[in-house]
Amino acid sequence: MDFEHENTGPQASRPHMPGYGILDAESGAGLLPWSWAAERLTKARNYWISTTRPDGRPHSMPIWGVWVDEKFYFSTGRNSRKARNLETNPNCVICPERGDEAVVLEGVAAVVTDAALIKQVINAFNVKYRWNMKGSEGPLYVVCPRVAFAFDINGGQFIGSATRWIFKD
Repeated sequence: MDFEHENTGPQASRPHMPGYGILDAESGAGLLPWSWAAERLTKARNYWISTTRPDGRPHSMPIWGVWVDEKFYFSTGRNSRKARNLETNPNCVICPERGDEAVVLEGVAAVVTDAALIKQVINAFNVKYRWNMKGSEGPLYVVCPRVAFAFDINGGQFIGSATRWIFKD
């Protein structure tokens, strides 16, 4: 497998995970390229979003979403628990459905207001899910990544594939 490090995109390193025996960046399968994670973010059908309630308790729900131009987009009802949580604390976690090829994306959510971008993202939803979002009651959110983690558990590579990416602001 070719695990070249892209010159563009986030900076890759090994995550600090005491007790797991994580190998150094040059051992095992090596650091995963960002394209590996981006592919899983693009191709997944279902995702999990985790937000924080105003009282500090976690909240996690399945959602549909699209990965467009290195950002994650989803929609939810204006009065949903997710939307109310994000209004108070915009930090969230997005995870595609597969645990054996895990991607954990930590970022900050914001409501999208640019009409051209909304149209582009709605078109991406229509293509991916064959579902017309026109008339959906909720706002469209964008999650801008801050840090991401990935683990390719297939073939016993967990300790030799664990990768963390830091995104530039």
